[in-house]
Amino acid sequence: MRLFSCGSCDHVVHFDNRQCVRCAHRLGFLPNDLNMYALEAVDEGTWHTVRRDRKAVRFCGNAGLDICNWLIEADETETLCIACRHNRLVPNTDTSEGVERWRRISQAQRHLFYSLLRLQLPHPTRTEDPEGGLVFDFLEDKVEADGTVVPAMTGHDEGVIAIRAAEADDATREQIRTQMNEPYRTLLGHFRHETGHFIWNKLVRDQGGLDTFRSVFGDERQDYAAALQANYANGPRPDWQNSFISSYASVHPWEDFAECFAHYLHIVDTLETARSFGLVVDPRGHEEIAAEVDFAPYRAKSATQLVEAWVPLSVAINAIQRSMGQPDSYPFVLSPPVVEKLDYLHRLLHGQADKGARAAA
Repeated sequence: MRLFSCGSCDHVVHFDNRQCVRCAHRLGFLPNDLNMYALEAVDEGTWHTVRRDRKAVRFCGNAGLDICNWLIEADETETLCIACRHNRLVPNTDTSEGVERWRRISQAQRHLFYSLLRLQLPHPTRTEDPEGGLVFDFLEDKVEADGTVVPAMTGHDEGVIAIRAAEADDATREQIRTQMNEPYRTLLGHFRHETGHFIWNKLVRDQGGLDTFRSVFGDERQDYAAALQANYANGPRPDWQNSFISSYASVHPWEDFAECFAHYLHIVDTLETARSFGLVVDPRGHEEIAAEVDFAPYRAKSATQLVEAWVPLSVAINAIQRSMGQPDSYPFVLSPPVVEKLDYLHRLLHGQADKGARAAA
């Protein structure tokens, strides 16, 4: 995630900021041009951007509960921003717990949409694509009459992404992560993984790209339900570390693609953050792993360019985490087969998958 500047005083501001800490101007993010703006109130509901061509804008309809800080141009007919208009079921706003859950969920969702917009990936709404448009249901757990809690399930089905709202609670999410023996589990990770399934539909299945996909990930026509059952009954294949980014990726080619898509976004977005802060990894006596993010990660030439910067940076971040007594931020290994999959993702997301396949033929 890049850094932004206040349009009034040029102070550094961050993606989730609502107010400039120096000049106190209200801030909002306009997804149309992926920029953060300082704002001045015009009348009820309408704002002008400061200095930068004085655009007339409105806040997303979810700004009232401090759910969202994204903007809509004043002449648009929509009341919700580009991200929030995909929501169908949202947490219960009659309770403070529900509102806080939605705030955390929305923060992760907006980070997802930043990447989708930067990469210019398809994200039709259900109105634009009634059969396969992208829609989010943030599901509450069901409580039986005897008090038993039946957890809502996170998943994807033809563009419908369900996110368990309770996972916005740190304690709940950590308990599940431990029970599932997962090294990493976050709301943003859920959004990126499940959206990976949606992107597979749009850019692979619906674009006739199955042959190229199968040459990298394997045949997705194998029984998905049986593959899941085998994984839960017997655990992951013992050699999964050699070819997969995570144990769950080894379950089925669909999950492998979704995991790799999520990791591609993890890597690209974190590298952009490092570049914005001017971070350079150059450990004394270990020049062979020195790295500087001196390129625009969202416009990288190849996955190799991304990985060469990412590996030393992630090692440094993990070391910093350990120094603070925290678990590794990126507890994964990028084996050569995984890098090959990330390269496929890179070409696919930049519209060059077929070109890469021809070159390899």
